[in-house]
Amino acid sequence: MKLPVVATKAHQGKTLELDCERETITLLDRAGEQLGTITWESVIDHIRALSEKSRAGESRSQPRAPLVAKVKYDSTGGYQIESRASGIGGGGLFIESQTLLPIGTSISLEIALPDRPAEWLEAKGVVAWVCPKPDQYTSSPGMGVRFTTISAEVRERVLELVNSLKRPGRSA
Repeated sequence: MKLPVVATKAHQGKTLELDCERETITLLDRAGEQLGTITWESVIDHIRALSEKSRAGESRSQPRAPLVAKVKYDSTGGYQIESRASGIGGGGLFIESQTLLPIGTSISLEIALPDRPAEWLEAKGVVAWVCPKPDQYTSSPGMGVRFTTISAEVRERVLELVNSLKRPGRSA
C-alpha cells in the first residue's frame, strides 16, 4: 500500500509504502527512489516513547551518544565486514555501510570503543532499520542495529562511556 504525502509541505510528493508481510514502512522520494525503511516495531516503540517523553526525558530506553567506534559484523554471505558505528548506546548502534542487510537480519558484532580501541566487545543484534542514503538524521548510509544479546559487562562499558560524554560541562 502506498500513501502519498500531500499535506506536510516539507515532504510533499514523497510516499510512504507499507509492506504488511515484512511489517515495514519505506519512504520514497518524488522519483520513487527509496530514502529509508523502518520496522513497524520501531515506529511503535518510537510512538510509545514519545508519549512517555515528558516523564522519561528521553525517547530511547537507553542513553546514546554520537561517538565513533570501530565495529565488525558478520554479513549474510558469512564473511566479516569492518566498518564504524557513528552512534552507540545501551540499546544498539548505527553502523555506517553502503552494503545494507535486510531489516530483521540477526548479526554478531564486535565493537571497539574509542577509549580502548584494542579491546573488542561482543554482542548480537538485529537490523531494526536501514537508511540507504544520507538524510537529516545520518551523515552516511547505514543500518540501525538493536542489541538482542549483550552481556551486563559489555552494556556497562558502553553506558559508562556514553554517560561520561553526556555529563554537563563535557563537550562531545
